[in-house]
Amino acid sequence: MAKWMLRRSSSGSDQIAAVVGINPILASILASRGVRSPEAVKKFMFPSLQDLHNPQEMKDMNKGVELVTEYIKADKKIVIYGDYDVDGVMSTVILLKALKRWGANVSYHIPDREAEGYGMNLQSVELLYQKGCQMILTCDNGIAAVKEIKRAKELGMAVVIVDHHEVSHEEDAKGCSIEVLPPADAVIDPKQAACPYPFKLLCAGAICFKFAQVLYRQMGGNEQEAAEFIEYASIATVCDVVDLVEENRIIVAYGLEMLNQTKNVGLAALIKETGLYEKKIDPYHVGFVIGPCINATGRLELASGAVELLLAQDIEQAEPLAKKLRELNVKRQSMTSEAVEKVVKTIESRDIKRDKVLVIYEQSIHESIAGIVAGRIKERYYLPTIVLTEGKEMPKGSGRSIEGYNMFEELLRCKELLHKFGGHPMAAGLSLQEHNIDFLRKQLNESCTLTEDELTPKIRIDQPLPPEEITFELIHELKKLAPFGKGNASPLFAQKNILIQKINILGKEKNVLKLLCTIQNSKRSISAISFDGVEKFQTMISQAYDESYFEQLLLGRGQPLKLDMIFSPEINTFNGTESLQMIIKDFRLCK
Repeated sequence: MAKWMLRRSSSGSDQIAAVVGINPILASILASRGVRSPEAVKKFMFPSLQDLHNPQEMKDMNKGVELVTEYIKADKKIVIYGDYDVDGVMSTVILLKALKRWGANVSYHIPDREAEGYGMNLQSVELLYQKGCQMILTCDNGIAAVKEIKRAKELGMAVVIVDHHEVSHEEDAKGCSIEVLPPADAVIDPKQAACPYPFKLLCAGAICFKFAQVLYRQMGGNEQEAAEFIEYASIATVCDVVDLVEENRIIVAYGLEMLNQTKNVGLAALIKETGLYEKKIDPYHVGFVIGPCINATGRLELASGAVELLLAQDIEQAEPLAKKLRELNVKRQSMTSEAVEKVVKTIESRDIKRDKVLVIYEQSIHESIAGIVAGRIKERYYLPTIVLTEGKEMPKGSGRSIEGYNMFEELLRCKELLHKFGGHPMAAGLSLQEHNIDFLRKQLNESCTLTEDELTPKIRIDQPLPPEEITFELIHELKKLAPFGKGNASPLFAQKNILIQKINILGKEKNVLKLLCTIQNSKRSISAISFDGVEKFQTMISQAYDESYFEQLLLGRGQPLKLDMIFSPEINTFNGTESLQMIIKDFRLCK
C-alpha cells in the first residue's frame, strides 16, 4: 500500500497569486513545491530563454571550445564519441551539426552496446587513432574513462569531455574522499566539485546545446542560430528523466514548441510513423513514443541508425529509417515483456524476494533491455533493482533505484567487485565477473540502511479538491504548469468520503474501473476512471465485506459506498462532447 502524503504549502500564496496574476490554486501548488516568491513564480510560469545561465560559467567550457575551434580552423580530424541512448544520440547530433556548420573535419562514433559496452573503449580508442583521429570530443560519457583517456593522450590525441554523469571518488591516505578525473585537455561536467555553474541537473544534450552556443560565439557567428539545437536538447532532457525545473523546464518548454512544428525531416518522419502527426506532442509522447524508438536502434542494432535519421536531408531517406526504428521498438517491447515475466518468476521462486536490494542475474535476457527490465521490477516491488545479463566478456547490466537510495554511491562502495560502472543516484550501468555477483548482492544488502518507511512508495498530494470545485477553467489553468515530468509532476488532488453511485468494469481485458461519483449538494455527478484498478478494487471489497458483495455492486445493489481518492482532473472528449472526469491515481475505503 502506498503512503499518502499531503505536500506542505505556505502562507501567502494568495497574495503571490494576486501579484503574478495566476489562479490561487496554482500559486498554492507551486508553494508546496518550493516555488514561493513572486519572482520565482514568474520565472516558472513564464519560462524564458533569457533566464538561461551563461554557458561560459561552466568549468572548462571556454577551454574546451577554444581547443575545438583551433582544431576546426586547422582542419584536424575530430571524432565525436557519443552514446547509444537518447541523450547520447541527441548530444551527438547537436555537436555534429554545430561543428559541421563551421566546416569541421568531423565524424562520429557511437559504441556497439554488446561489443564495446557503455562509454569509451580502449580498443575503440586505438582504432580511432589508426584512422587518423586527432581529437576525441565525448558527449554523454567520458567522466569515468580514466584509462581510456590516458591512452588517447599517450597516442597524442586531444580529448575534450562533455558529460553530466557523477564523478568517481576514491579515498586518499588520510581517508578523505577525492574526485577522480580523467586526464583530458578539458572536462566539461557541472557535477565536478570545482564547477561553479549554478544548475547541476542538465543532461548531456543540454550541455552540448550550451557548448554549441559558445562555439558559435567563438567562431564569430550568430549565436541565435544555435537555438535550433534546443529541440534536440529537449528530447534528451525528457528521455534522460532529469528534473524539469529551472533551466530544464525552459529547454523543454521551448523545445516542445519547436518539435510540434519541427523542420527536421527525420523527426517529422518518425512523428508520422508513430501516429503522432497532427497531435500536440507533450513530454509523454517524447518519453514513451518517440524516445523508445530512438533508443531501440542502440538496444537491438547500432544507434547510428537514429543519428542518420536525424541527419536525413529528404523524406525518401527518412521514411524507411523511421519505419525501421518503430519496428525495432515493437520488437523491443515484446522482448521486455517476456524478460520481466522471467525475472518475476526468478524472484518469487527464490529467497532474494526478502532482499532490500534486488540483484538478479538472468543470462537469457538481451543486455540491451536490462535497464528497462530493472525499471519495471523496481516499480513492481519498490526496491532498488539491478538486472545482470550475460555480456560478451562478462556479465553486465543496469540498475534502477528508488527515492532515498543513491545507487551510484552504493556501487562506488563496492567498486572492488566491479569491472566497470557509472551512472546517477537513480540509475547505473555496470559489469563484473560472474563469481562476484553473489558477493555484490550480499554487500549491497548488508550495507543497505533503507527503513520500512523508505521502502513504502509514496504518493504526494498537492492539495484537497472536492469534486464540486472541478471545472473546465481549473483544468485549463492547471495546464499552465506544464511541461510535466520528473521534478514537476502533474498535480494530484485528493478528497475523502466520495459517494459512489455506480460501478462499471470496462476494456477488452476488463481491467478499467469506472466509478460514477456524486457531487455533493447537487444532482450532478462526475466519472472517475482507474485504468488498472479493477483487481485492487475487487480485493479491497472482498476483504472488507465478502466475495459476493463485489458482484452486487456491479449490479447496482448493496449499501452506498464511499471512497477516499487521489486523482487528477481531466477533460474527456467523446464524439465531440466534452465532459469532466477524474483520473484515479489511488483509492481506499473510507475509515
